[in-house]
Amino acid sequence: MSGTRTPVGPVGGRAVKQTVTISFAGFNRAWAAWIGDRLERRGHRVVFARWDAPPEIPLVDLLESLKLAPGRVLIVVSKWYFQLGPRTYEEWNAALRQVVAPDPAKFAAVSVDSDRVPTATAVLAALDLSNVGANEAERRLLDRLDMLGEPLIESADGARRGPRFPSATPEVWGGVPRRNTGFTGREPLLNDAYHLLQDAEPGAGVLALYGMPGVGKTQLAAEYVYRFVPEYDVVWWVNAESLATYRRRLAELAPRLHLSTGADYGERLRAVRDALRRGEPYTRWLLVLDGADEPGQISNLVPTGPGHVLITSRNQGWREHNSQLMEVPVYLREESVAFIRRRAPRLTDTDADQLAEALEDLPLLLDQTAGWLNDSDLSVPDYIAQFESGLAVPGDVPGPFQRSWAILLQKLRQTMPESVDLLRLCTFFAPGFIPVGFLRELPTEELPERFAALLGDPVLWTKAIDQLLQYSVVRAESHEVATGEDAFPSQSLYLHRMVHQIVHQGISGEDGRIFVELVRRALAAADPGRPDDTRLWDKYAEIVPHLKYADVLTSEGRQVQQLVLNCLRYMYFSGEYTAGIKLGDRAMGAWRELLGEGHQRFWELAHHYANLLRAMGDYQNAEAVGRSVLETLRGQNKGQGMEYVRAVSGIAADLRGLARYQESLELSEWLVSAWSDLLGESDSRTLSAQNNLAVSLKVLGRYEDALEMDRRTLEMRRGVLGETHRETLWSGLSCAIDLRLLGRYSEAESIQTDNLRDLRRFLGADHFVTLRGEHSLAMCLYRGGDRGKAGPLLARVLERTERVLGETHPWTLIFAASQSCFAREHGDIDKAREVSESVLARYELAHSEGHPFIAGCRSNHSLILCNVGERDQAYSVAERSLAAMTAAVGENHPWTLGCAVNASFVRNLSGDPESAAELSRVTVSRAGEVLGRTHPLTLSARVALAADLRDLRNRQEAEKIEQEALSDLSGTLGSQHVHTVAARSRKRPYWDFEPLAV
Repeated sequence: MSGTRTPVGPVGGRAVKQTVTISFAGFNRAWAAWIGDRLERRGHRVVFARWDAPPEIPLVDLLESLKLAPGRVLIVVSKWYFQLGPRTYEEWNAALRQVVAPDPAKFAAVSVDSDRVPTATAVLAALDLSNVGANEAERRLLDRLDMLGEPLIESADGARRGPRFPSATPEVWGGVPRRNTGFTGREPLLNDAYHLLQDAEPGAGVLALYGMPGVGKTQLAAEYVYRFVPEYDVVWWVNAESLATYRRRLAELAPRLHLSTGADYGERLRAVRDALRRGEPYTRWLLVLDGADEPGQISNLVPTGPGHVLITSRNQGWREHNSQLMEVPVYLREESVAFIRRRAPRLTDTDADQLAEALEDLPLLLDQTAGWLNDSDLSVPDYIAQFESGLAVPGDVPGPFQRSWAILLQKLRQTMPESVDLLRLCTFFAPGFIPVGFLRELPTEELPERFAALLGDPVLWTKAIDQLLQYSVVRAESHEVATGEDAFPSQSLYLHRMVHQIVHQGISGEDGRIFVELVRRALAAADPGRPDDTRLWDKYAEIVPHLKYADVLTSEGRQVQQLVLNCLRYMYFSGEYTAGIKLGDRAMGAWRELLGEGHQRFWELAHHYANLLRAMGDYQNAEAVGRSVLETLRGQNKGQGMEYVRAVSGIAADLRGLARYQESLELSEWLVSAWSDLLGESDSRTLSAQNNLAVSLKVLGRYEDALEMDRRTLEMRRGVLGETHRETLWSGLSCAIDLRLLGRYSEAESIQTDNLRDLRRFLGADHFVTLRGEHSLAMCLYRGGDRGKAGPLLARVLERTERVLGETHPWTLIFAASQSCFAREHGDIDKAREVSESVLARYELAHSEGHPFIAGCRSNHSLILCNVGERDQAYSVAERSLAAMTAAVGENHPWTLGCAVNASFVRNLSGDPESAAELSRVTVSRAGEVLGRTHPLTLSARVALAADLRDLRNRQEAEKIEQEALSDLSGTLGSQHVHTVAARSRKRPYWDFEPLAV
């Protein structure tokens, strides 16, 4: 940050009052920016001059050069200003007396910290800006420069935002590591990073800092944050080493941005990305993704918008994901020497140069090695001799790391062996944040003797941690946990991945068994035991990353196995399906060998694993898991117990997802009886089985039977659970949907209006069931003819559902299909086509060819193709959908009859009224038998048949059928209903396929 800046706006014809050159250490860049802004707002010209102090140039010469700067020189005094070089305070005292003291009018100063500085700094008469508020700091600054009383000059647009006062925290701040007060050098990298982000176009401000392990990428990113934080209102640091951790941490930003969401991570993540993209409520945001070594996993989740994203990674592949790249190399030699001298003051420049050469200028090694050398009597030549002797731990890590760590571990064993035990214990957690507070929660009487003292004695514990901190083996981090948790579990250390690998690989088999068992017990003890409680999800999110490193899946401990099951349930409830499936798959393999498929906990595992598969739409594998459990249970003569019935429940759901509806119905009917026999007809699981039976009836087109079952379930739930329970409200919603599918639109709308009022009141506006209720009401309004209210409601509910549930959720696809149909008839045909193609593509990805959802959406799409004039394509799509739907659900299913209505329309439009009339006649007959003469779908088929007959000049029959249909339409829907009016004006009817939630 060097250069000249002009005042913020016009000064009413007056000349610029003064020029002030601000001389500052890079570490204090934020102060310099704020000071410059305060001066510019009063019409002064500011020149920024970062103080570098190259060691080869005498200090007196550097100060003499500073005297040549334009205007008055304002020095930002801090210990960092005087440590550059590095120079001794004696050198500084002499130079200040020689150059600054004789010319007090040229120099002024303000102090921004309270650390010790050279005594001769007194000649600068610095006023202290630290430990005061922004207004008082500004008053002192102006007083020191003799500018008190000067008025502010408004910027040209009157709305310029300057840097925040450096001591003020941004509006939103989270997860940022503590500032490294020993940070050295890297000035060009910091400046380049700043300009690359600032100069990027909106939406393109993404920069990846890449380099080898231990090169200081994280430290560089943290220093960037602290230097430039006044220019951001939101700073959020995310551990991006795994997809699950990244999703959770980014999702945690939602409440900090005051976004209205539920507890589900997926919903929060989508809300955060949308808010950052729009720049609401903040445009000046900075997101740091630390350790993002797998860009393919998270690149599609990286927010875009007016803010900036800073990434640290070992992977240059970010270049392929719309990111700018900046390589972070090892230190320049002069940076290494300066860093070592600061970290180990007893070493000379020559010592520092030799050490840097041996350690290849790698910052992490320099930090750890210089730290303990400063406290050691070992000379640098002797250390290098040991280093070059080849003493090392084996492993696939760089040679300098191996050799340096072998020596450091020897030193730690000699000075404090407990610190080595603690360090080795930490390697059975995942690298990164280590929740060492979990260890402190273990009862000491149950611990092995060598650990009882370490974990039970606060003094010894603190000494061990301090020893690791002193040599930069770990770093202490603030760690946010759920409100109300005890202080101990929040204690966290950060262990670098390379250090973790080196230490872990040197642990013997027996020690490893002791360490891993301790960590397993600590994780199990930390399990809150209620994975469905959203208030405890933060604790589970803290536990989950460590399961793999503690090898919990091979544990025979009951508590540890229960921890695995609870973590799978947490992943299901929180929406972390992908990570949950990975854990479940590994657990199935491990427990099949450890426990056997006949063990009760294996059945429990299979149940949770199948739930996760089902949530991701993988019904085929979920069914296979369930059937495997059934076979085992039958083999053990347990074909009527709870485990068996629960497994059958899952399979029934899978069969509905696979569109094997008749099989699902048979199981659903058996389940109602089985749960009732086991638990009674009023038990919640029996009532859920009744609800699922209604769903099975509904997807088979048996709407009357479904309504009867849903009404029975609604009444029972009202009596057992109460009027306002979520499941009771769900049953009310189901009844409204049944009535709508039966064509009883007025009844459906009346019930759904009351139901939605209660859903909003008792579950909240963005609850997923409330969203389903809003869609149901919108469809009631649409079918009832109130398209003015239906259209906006459909659009709103789709937008919110995409945010809450995601674009690929089954309900989102249902709502999108409805929106596409509405837009086709009453909105933007291009938008309708775009949405329709998107829904079709997602169904084709989720289901195999021939699935009724694919066939039904293709029938919808054929109407769009007709509207845009692509008749040949429309004909092909309509015929294909009719054939597929017939094969999938049979010729008498309402969905098949609807596809037939559309296919007859396309046939007629394509110039084939004969086959159109033939199909319409068959459809009228079948619809009358299945749905009744006055069902809206039957009436549409009758009106369509009349149109086909009219085109064949069979006017007498056409007139008779048309008049009868119009009479029934008026009687059923009303003479002014849109369908009646359309039929009266001889507008060809159509049918919209609506997928059902299964």
